[in-house]
Amino acid sequence: MRFTLSLLLGLLIVLAGCTTRSTLSSQLLPSTKNIKAQNKSSKIETKKDKENIDEIDNFEYEFAEKKDKDIDDLEDEFKDKEKSDELEGEFEDEFEDSDKHVFDPLNRYNKIMTSLNDKIFIYALNPIAEGYSYVIPEVVRESLANFIYNLQFPIRFSNNLLQGKIRNSSDELKRFIVNSTIGLAGLMNPAHSYFDISSHNEDFGQTLGHYGVGSGFHVVLPFLGPSNVRDILGLMADGYISPLLYQKDLRKYKIPENYGQAIGLYGIEVINKTSLHLDAYEILKKDAIDLYPFLRDFYETKRKSDIKK
Repeated sequence: MRFTLSLLLGLLIVLAGCTTRSTLSSQLLPSTKNIKAQNKSSKIETKKDKENIDEIDNFEYEFAEKKDKDIDDLEDEFKDKEKSDELEGEFEDEFEDSDKHVFDPLNRYNKIMTSLNDKIFIYALNPIAEGYSYVIPEVVRESLANFIYNLQFPIRFSNNLLQGKIRNSSDELKRFIVNSTIGLAGLMNPAHSYFDISSHNEDFGQTLGHYGVGSGFHVVLPFLGPSNVRDILGLMADGYISPLLYQKDLRKYKIPENYGQAIGLYGIEVINKTSLHLDAYEILKKDAIDLYPFLRDFYETKRKSDIKK
């Protein structure tokens, strides 16, 4: 009996021990899983924190870079503005100096004539030249321009010679001989294309300027445009030796036999030349605030530059 009770008591103790172990095991298992989950969550949060830190670093770098760039842009803009103001000041000073130095007693007449010439060009000459260029092929127009230029050889040759520019006058003589023969009476320009002989444009107005004759007051001529007293005298002198301008006393040496033919030849020359440079006038005057002083100063500056060459 005692043995039996001892055996039952032992069994109860064993069962109680197994139950307690099972209970402890079941309690420990969730705790272990929670620890693993917490570790995993901690790793994820650490990774996210690292990514956030990297994003912040990148943002700070980009911000600093942009800031530096903006500062550089502002500095460049400031420098450009200073340069623009400086150029504008020089431009205004140049025109003020020009207004002081250009003797212009015919200012009112010149403005009216400039406006008239401008309208003639826009509403008559330019449309005619456009139609002419549409009908006549460019190669024909260029050949005609070469032919007329070759005929004006006496003006360039004599004025280079009068200014003591012997080499230039020699070049003009060689050009005339080559273009008049190989170039088929000047229709082509082999002197430039094949022999590289340069042309040297000179007129009697430049010759007078070369020897110190002042320009005199500015004059705008009908149809011809800007000029001055010295250059008008030059035109008259060049007219005597140009084969394209009629002179009654020299008609045997001239191509036109009367003034009508001379005007016709000049008209063809102007239309042909304009057709080869249709946009040149518009490009020249597009930035002009006041057309007359702009064209006047441009002309006088160019003539001074031509004389100095």
